[in-house]
Amino acid sequence: MPIKMWAEADRPREKMQLQGKAQLSDAELLAILLGSGSRNETALALSKRILASVNNNLNELGKLDLAALQKFKGVGQVKSITLSAALELGRRRQNTQLSDKPKITCSKDVFDLMHGKLSDLPHEEFWILLTNRANIVEHKIMISKGGVAGTVVDNKLIFKHALSHLASSIVLVHNHPSTNLKPSQADLNITKKICESGKLMDIKVLDHLIIAGDSYFSFADENLL
Repeated sequence: MPIKMWAEADRPREKMQLQGKAQLSDAELLAILLGSGSRNETALALSKRILASVNNNLNELGKLDLAALQKFKGVGQVKSITLSAALELGRRRQNTQLSDKPKITCSKDVFDLMHGKLSDLPHEEFWILLTNRANIVEHKIMISKGGVAGTVVDNKLIFKHALSHLASSIVLVHNHPSTNLKPSQADLNITKKICESGKLMDIKVLDHLIIAGDSYFSFADENLL
């Protein structure tokens, strides 16, 4: 029976609209990309046949070139290019996530991530890193920009961003243009205030780094959190 004769809730496109993309199987997603099958086979049946040929392994499917895809009856040049392009986008997305969303395991990870942004600035900037439960950085946000001697940090603004992005934890980062690594009393006070606020909202402060030139000071390493 052609897909258009199926119940609406069973058709891949309509199912995505009604239930969301996460509810579709790999075969159903593939069928949407194919658009149609052949006279004797629906797009979904064709998708299942293609997936079966690679033991339902999407990584192996991504390795098939255009010629290999076109060996399946019902897959011509246009469909093979569409499938190949979609699989390549998926591969690039995975690579982008890996490179743009590093995992914080220690203070050096934070320094490596923020050193390029802050080390050579002639003024102070205060940033936060928002992380998920796996300590992967989801967002980098500048909270304030000041002068040579300091910058104003709004505690409410920090947690507004953290709550709006549903962050599990945060990392505080700011620079000292003077290259003096020692935290000021203001640095100590604001860190304490942010940590206390985080406890009330169940958002942990993982660390606070002061970057000064090519060196850094970690509040976590010095047991100051």
